[in-house]
Amino acid sequence: MLLTKYSHACVRIEKEDGALVIDPGTLSETGEVLAGADAILITHEHADHFDQEAVLAALAATPSLPVHAPAVVADALRAAAPGTAGQVHTTAAGGTFTTAGFSVRCLGGQHALIHPSIPVVANVGYLVDDAVYHPGDSLIVPPGVQVQTLLVPVHAPWSKVAEVVDFVVSVRAPKAFQIHDALLNESGLAFTESHIARLGAQHGTDFRHLAAGDSVEV
Repeated sequence: MLLTKYSHACVRIEKEDGALVIDPGTLSETGEVLAGADAILITHEHADHFDQEAVLAALAATPSLPVHAPAVVADALRAAAPGTAGQVHTTAAGGTFTTAGFSVRCLGGQHALIHPSIPVVANVGYLVDDAVYHPGDSLIVPPGVQVQTLLVPVHAPWSKVAEVVDFVVSVRAPKAFQIHDALLNESGLAFTESHIARLGAQHGTDFRHLAAGDSVEV
């Protein structure tokens, strides 16, 4: 499979059977990443992971395009464009499905806590082909599976470096790449990633930085 990193939390995964896009948000290059996509996965409702206008445009342009998302996101899409309701599918933790030639496991269930005063929303992480794991806004370790490629949320209002490192160490994927990085400047990102790379390597994980637009075989 070919994985392409886009800005912030968005990635595109491609193989012979199709192209899968995860979390095309308002901080990402949605026009580019959604062009020719065969399926879209949304982890949760926050705008940096879900650009509703861009997803609705993609649904309208391609009547066969499926979108898989938690109930709040799925309901919002159906309400905004009732004619596309058959293209929109609700996901929840524990579920499995196949889309665009990819097998997908749904993990987690809720967004990481930002602050006790802020309600926790649904968040579904996706394990694609039992190989690539996108956790959305959570640090949930997949049970009973050896992840091959881990997408690491390196910085967020709900995390700290120690928690991110512990996540990488617990998953122990051979390969890891950063996501959720748009809120840091270059200095902050380099500082944070140096800790993740150094400590992850002690437990068998090769963590590397991907610039927006970079692709890698996974």
